[in-house]
Amino acid sequence: MTTSVDATQPALILALWAVPRSTSTAFEWMMRMRGDLHCFHEPFGEVWYQGESPEWPRLEADSVRTPGLTYASRWEELSAARTAGPVFIKDFPLYLERPSTELMRSAAFWAQFNHSFLIRHPAKTVTSMFKHWPDFDIKETGFAEQRELFDRLTNLLGSPPPVLDSDDLLEDPAAMVEAWCDAVGIPFLPEALTWEPGERHEVSWWDGGSFHSNLRNSDGLKPQPKTSIDLADAPERVQEVVATLLPHYEHMRAHRLTAA
Repeated sequence: MTTSVDATQPALILALWAVPRSTSTAFEWMMRMRGDLHCFHEPFGEVWYQGESPEWPRLEADSVRTPGLTYASRWEELSAARTAGPVFIKDFPLYLERPSTELMRSAAFWAQFNHSFLIRHPAKTVTSMFKHWPDFDIKETGFAEQRELFDRLTNLLGSPPPVLDSDDLLEDPAAMVEAWCDAVGIPFLPEALTWEPGERHEVSWWDGGSFHSNLRNSDGLKPQPKTSIDLADAPERVQEVVATLLPHYEHMRAHRLTAA
């Protein structure tokens, strides 16, 4: 679903609003393989985690900080890229819950994007987060913020933005990417679904890309059978967090795209 825009203005920024560990970086890599968009990897997440004034809940005195990296400077960067050609970002709504500029708190800011969402069952995201970050904060899961943005945009736009479920994407990548492309108004390029294994420096600002080993070893989005996670032996905290997040996922899943 595209939002109307003045033809004299730069194209809307195509945004995929996801949650952590939702196959979102593999999807982003596919978008990079297209070659027709300037792609940004979690541009606001970098500000939230390691900008000049980071906001993440596990922040410590020696946590990484990047002088000059703020929400305002990042938006200037995106705006400049947008004037040069089409832009795609993959990011998490939780990073924009408390933006620091008046523009980014307004409906006018959200009107600069062509919105879509990527969801995944919380049992899969939370168990993966726990594996990498046993001390993760529930705030970092981003499910509540994703649903909040989805509902806000649905009200603003008058209908729900496109929602892609990671399980559907992995089960039939070609069909679901094509459905998503149709929904956001860009051509489907099947050749972008394959690539060569290798380093992924473009998506590795956090911890040298420690979360992206699967992507480095992959050669494309290939069909995979749907799987389920048995939480019976999972830590109690994982089970509790999954139960808390599940209603947000199910709310959005009711609007998910299906293959033609």
